[in-house]
Amino acid sequence: MKIICIGRNYAEHAKELGNEVPENPVIFMKPDTAILKKGTDFYIPEFSDDVHYELEVVLKMSKGGKYIQEENAAGYFNEIGLGIDFTARDLQSSLKAKGLPWELAKGFDGSAVLSEFFSKENYDLSKLQFSLNKNSAKVQDGDTSLMIFSAEKIIAFVSQYFTLKAGDLIFTGTPAGVGKVVENDILEGFLEDKKVLHVRIQ
Repeated sequence: MKIICIGRNYAEHAKELGNEVPENPVIFMKPDTAILKKGTDFYIPEFSDDVHYELEVVLKMSKGGKYIQEENAAGYFNEIGLGIDFTARDLQSSLKAKGLPWELAKGFDGSAVLSEFFSKENYDLSKLQFSLNKNSAKVQDGDTSLMIFSAEKIIAFVSQYFTLKAGDLIFTGTPAGVGKVVENDILEGFLEDKKVLHVRIQ
């Protein structure tokens, strides 16, 4: 099972980090050991003093494919959920400054929080609302209509390089509003009006 992540897929988030809006999807990956076990707290790793939350819509592939055409891509996933891509921002900035890959800042143990998955038939993925509360205050307010690259475009692009398999997960990018977590923070993720994520920071 692969965890494929898309960076800078919302223009306002790219701007808040001082990044250019990309011409093609920015791809990075997390190992399966990044998935935080359900019902457990997230522990800030000892190698970072600046871990940020990034809430994202996650696609779950239902069948495999290679060189998937954009017009057929919707047939390759049937479930969606929410995920938090925890990022060691200080480490990421250091790696980027040296021209090095981001994986240490993105793929560490527990850095991928996942909700349950739900049938995509119950949602309009072209204009899906999702949000994150931190200590009961809304900090991220997302709408998939603002994605630079749609779910179908992402699948078509990624499948040019990686053979996709059933069960693979694709994090589709985070909207603006990312920020630092500290001990005892509570993060809650909402898909439309339904709370589907809850995690305590330790």
